[in-house]
Amino acid sequence: MRLRRAGRRVLLHCAAGQSRTPAVAAVYSHLATGIDPETALSDLREVLLHGWQLSAHPQLHDAVHALATPAASGGTSPVSRPREVEEVRQERDAEPERHIEFLKEKWAPSRVRGLLLGLAVGDTLGAARGKLPTEGTLRAGVSTQLACFTAEGTIRAFVRGGHKGICHPPSVVWHAYCRWAALQGIEVERMRRRWVTAGDEEWPDGWLAQVPVLAQRRGSAPATVAALSKIEQGTVEKPTTTSRGCHALTRTLAVAVAVAEHDPEYWVRQAREVAALTHGDPAAQSAAAHATVLAAHCLTSTPEVQESLFVAQSQVRQALMDAIHALPDIDPDLSSRERVQLMKALEQADNHPADLKRLAHLAPDATAPSALFGGLYVAASFPERDQVGAALRFAAGAPDGDSVACMTGALLGAAHGAEALPVDLVSRHELAWVLDTLARDLVAQIVDRPSGGEYLGGWDPHWRGRYPGW
Repeated sequence: MRLRRAGRRVLLHCAAGQSRTPAVAAVYSHLATGIDPETALSDLREVLLHGWQLSAHPQLHDAVHALATPAASGGTSPVSRPREVEEVRQERDAEPERHIEFLKEKWAPSRVRGLLLGLAVGDTLGAARGKLPTEGTLRAGVSTQLACFTAEGTIRAFVRGGHKGICHPPSVVWHAYCRWAALQGIEVERMRRRWVTAGDEEWPDGWLAQVPVLAQRRGSAPATVAALSKIEQGTVEKPTTTSRGCHALTRTLAVAVAVAEHDPEYWVRQAREVAALTHGDPAAQSAAAHATVLAAHCLTSTPEVQESLFVAQSQVRQALMDAIHALPDIDPDLSSRERVQLMKALEQADNHPADLKRLAHLAPDATAPSALFGGLYVAASFPERDQVGAALRFAAGAPDGDSVACMTGALLGAAHGAEALPVDLVSRHELAWVLDTLARDLVAQIVDRPSGGEYLGGWDPHWRGRYPGW
């Protein structure tokens, strides 16, 4: 402020202009103009829409409010409050540790790989009703194909946000689904007219379009195909189908990585919009959004047994319980009925685990809510690391085994890591390498930004060729 009053130009910066910089800028805005801290933070967030990490640093967030508390409210002047800031810091340090920036942990890539590989193995095992051949390649399901493009689209959304400073992730994921449709032979010419302009390079672009298996039919996804055939993407407000089918959930699970690492409320909204691209039923959109929260908590869970209501809880059950408790704060669209249904599914697993009749009651059909409740019930019924194979085989016995097993595999793979998945199944899966690469690249993009950004140089000159930001 002294420099500004002297007519000098002042530049604020930190490692990436995402946390310390907006915190200082918000306090300066208050001191210079009298604006309240919430308005200052809101204004800054609009400018730094895809470069915002302040929510991951509660000490900084609280310090903004402490330093900008007006003297009229009973405090001292804003610039003379270091003791109160220290008290806020001490109170925050006394709270339980929060899971932030988990992708920087050494074990994080294994968890992300576990989520994607787990959903793929579950999809395949469920489609076979738990009876797979003892040898030979295992075929991927259509849920797995679409999940590949969700993961790739998410990476490309981060690339676009980093280089352009603005991005609508569901639109980038929609483009990913259109590339899948073109590979599948769905409305190819109309797709090309929609996405290709004169002089453009080959389309579909990116490395994923070069994987032969993704051009082969691996099951039926009627609502997704119907929506893609209309070319223009659906939204929550203006859906293009009325479906509540399970693919709204299974293909959206990869977004859980962003929910776990970044602003969860923002990314849960994005998950809901990703589901709405092809599935217009609000129940399907809610199920997809809530599934990403469950998976995100499994991703960031720790293996130590925790105490809850004086009862020892396994890592998985504790993560699922924490996710359900966190939902009201993360998802403003959560209804009390949806939360009760989630709690009941978890209680069923506590009181009556691994009961096929109860599973059939919780997951009676091939809808997204069935996949959500069924997967939650099975994961909580088989929470231990050495039970993953048994969990997937049990989930395959649901009326729609592939969607329930897909959800189950994602949750348990996210909690225990890729190494806990059945080796004989993962090693034979036709898309295992593709999913493993996508998982590692998703972590690399969020943590390292290999292609750089608008103001940062990158270290991989080929990254934007693999993941063009659109």
